[in-house]
Amino acid sequence: MKNNLHKLTLKKALAQIQSGETTAKKIYADCFSQIEAGNKDLNVFLSTNSPTSMKQFENPETTLQNCPIAVKDNICIENEVTTAASTVLEDYKPAYSATLIDNLKLHGGAVIGKTNLDAWAHGSSTETSQFGRTLNPRNPKYLPGGSSGGSAAAVAADMCTAAIGTETAGSIRQPASWCGVVGLKPTYGRVSRYGVIAMASSTDSPGPITKTVEDAAIMLACLAGHDSKDGTTTNQAVPDYVSLLQKSISGLKIGIMYQDIPGLKIANPYVLAAAKVLESLGAKVELVNALDPKYAVSVYTIVQRAEVSSNLARFDGIRFGNDRSYFGDEARRRILLGTHTLRKGYAEKYYQVAQKTRTLFIEDFSRLFSSYDVLISPTSPSFAEPIGASEDSVMFGELADMLLEPSSIAGLPGISVPCFHDEKTNLYLGLNIMAPAWREDLVLQVAHAYEINTDWNSWRKDNND
Repeated sequence: MKNNLHKLTLKKALAQIQSGETTAKKIYADCFSQIEAGNKDLNVFLSTNSPTSMKQFENPETTLQNCPIAVKDNICIENEVTTAASTVLEDYKPAYSATLIDNLKLHGGAVIGKTNLDAWAHGSSTETSQFGRTLNPRNPKYLPGGSSGGSAAAVAADMCTAAIGTETAGSIRQPASWCGVVGLKPTYGRVSRYGVIAMASSTDSPGPITKTVEDAAIMLACLAGHDSKDGTTTNQAVPDYVSLLQKSISGLKIGIMYQDIPGLKIANPYVLAAAKVLESLGAKVELVNALDPKYAVSVYTIVQRAEVSSNLARFDGIRFGNDRSYFGDEARRRILLGTHTLRKGYAEKYYQVAQKTRTLFIEDFSRLFSSYDVLISPTSPSFAEPIGASEDSVMFGELADMLLEPSSIAGLPGISVPCFHDEKTNLYLGLNIMAPAWREDLVLQVAHAYEINTDWNSWRKDNND
């Protein structure tokens, strides 16, 4: 029988384990019961680890103290099936674990299961999964977003204390927004990509999806760090993100982006309302002009497809199980477009121009951050879309991630926190907060200040945080 321990935030779970009020084993069992009760309908997990199979409960003296963590199924775990939600890999068991999994286990995280995603992380709906779509736990008539839709849904449905996703364009923050949870995309290179099945190697960024901002800070501190196996990781020391949350945001300069973009009538009023909350806490908030994100859509589409065609070329059926005929339609489209883009005569016309335009976005952010400490915008142009919305739209993901792609192609950190809840549909909107490279502390600090001074987070009252 469940004891509602599955509803605990990570912070509260750690506190109760430390005080002896409960145990990690009981929390894990409660979360597993929640999976058993809801996974058949929501299709959140592709595989699970039952409480009886776990051995980590024997060593509680760690940061995460064996709390149950869900992991996106494009992240390798040694000798555990890792599918990337594609039937090409339905029987693939890696011979090694991703560095972030090693870090997670070093800090005491217990992997409760692998979550569904868009196949190969291609999409923003979780509808391209070859193992069936995931539904949004807030309202099963709607999509959870993607590609980390399973991880966001696992958190929203209280099936774990925290989860790990990956973001290439918006695949952490966008599903976090649609599922009403917190999603943190770190700076490119803050968390190792080694052992993450590559989509677009120049933008892939693993990160946490959690119930609160403080939970995200706890998780990031466990996942981040230099990795000799990933040359893109930073040598910078990992800050004490949790202690930095308490810093006042008074005096910070905050820029509001994309208020001049047509089609954001749904989300913009709530971003302006969030800006007033931040202003009441002493921040100086102004509207800013930035490069139109529609150009980032073009840049991302070209660069991502080119890198996909290269990365998926290795999956030939010799080393990984099923052959290339098992690729789904979305993967085939992206391989074809990427290969075409890189052909002689076309690479100069498209790929190189896209990379030059990418540099303009990097320079534009540099200009903005010379005047502002953080930038805010809607996370997504709209609430979660209904089931089936992505099926007839080949650009569904790019348009859903439009407001996130500029910061992703620039490699910047960002976080989505709930900023509105529609009681009629039980759906959420997210506030996207961005900062300069390596300043995850700033996005966490501003997000935490906003979260504790508003009522949009559905776990804060239950956990008295």
